Amino acid sequence: MSKAEELLALLEKAEQDEQGLPPVHKWNPERHDDIDMRIARDGTWYYQGSPIERHRMVKLFSTILLREGDDYFLITPVEKLRIQVDDVPFVATGVERVGGDGPDKLVFTTNVDGHVVAGEKHPLRVETDPDSGEPSPYVHVRDNLEALIARNVFYQLVDWARQEERDGATVLVVSSGGVDFELGRL
Repeated sequence: MSKAEELLALLEKAEQDEQGLPPVHKWNPERHDDIDMRIARDGTWYYQGSPIERHRMVKLFSTILLREGDDYFLITPVEKLRIQVDDVPFVATGVERVGGDGPDKLVFTTNVDGHVVAGEKHPLRVETDPDSGEPSPYVHVRDNLEALIARNVFYQLVDWARQEERDGATVLVVSSGGVDFELGRL
């Protein structure tokens, strides 16, 4: 398979990833509880203080994740379990720029093997620490769940970005699916 065919297959996979997920937003279970589960900023899932080593289990849990306000839950039709999330539940561990008909698209791969195409439905945003000036970039994954963009992936975006003048400042801008996203000011 050629590189172009691989990228188009990745784009198709990203468009299918949201389909087939459980309808967690429709479930309203009677049983609510807290569980000793935490997702660290680096995307590692912990149960009772120990990392969950089985990637398939983490992937399964990620499909039943729900966020309400600042709280995160694992939800099934019969129970809703609050978990702790240090920052956001996912990490974007890779990105590919896919061309073809129309504008280029940025396809992100997450730590749970999900795929997201940045654009109107999946915007990018960058928070900047006021003290250190360090950026924390994110991509919207689904519903109100986001992925922290890994540092090496962010550097790839910066490499692809173009400089524009906005409000009297030079900014780095990257595009996906015809939507422009500001990565930061120079």
